[in-house]
Amino acid sequence: MSESLPPPPYAVSDLVTAAIPDDERLWVPQAPNIWFRPLFLNTVQGEWVNLLRVRRSGVLSRHRHPAPVHGYVIKGTWRYLEHNWTAKAGDYVFEPPGEIHTLTVDSDDEMITLFTVNAAMVYVDPWGKTTGFEDVFTKIEMCRKHYAECGLGADYVDQFIR
Repeated sequence: MSESLPPPPYAVSDLVTAAIPDDERLWVPQAPNIWFRPLFLNTVQGEWVNLLRVRRSGVLSRHRHPAPVHGYVIKGTWRYLEHNWTAKAGDYVFEPPGEIHTLTVDSDDEMITLFTVNAAMVYVDPWGKTTGFEDVFTKIEMCRKHYAECGLGADYVDQFIR
């Protein structure tokens, strides 16, 4: 390893982790047959990066975002009811701010997608009225609760927080 200058004194530490873990406990349940795997939880900019894993067909959620979302499909397929495309393994998806879309999985085959979410995910009813939300702080709390219950400890999530 070559020598280099040390990082600035207030720089946060780097983060390297197995994205798709062998330990099933690292997947946080979100709904029946739906889990997420936190990879990066940015409390300063309100951003999170996670894997979404689905093991059933059906409509997952109708939502919108106030900021851009980026996705990369690792396994399986999914689509939005409002569009005529299907995202498949190897596809990149950009979700523009403000658009309402309904995430749907048409197969019981496992789907895994890497998502980078900025700001929030705002759940809406068919008329666009807000019914709930998720942000980096609610994601952290979901992780704390799950990791405490499964024996990893509530502070297990701290390694992903920057």
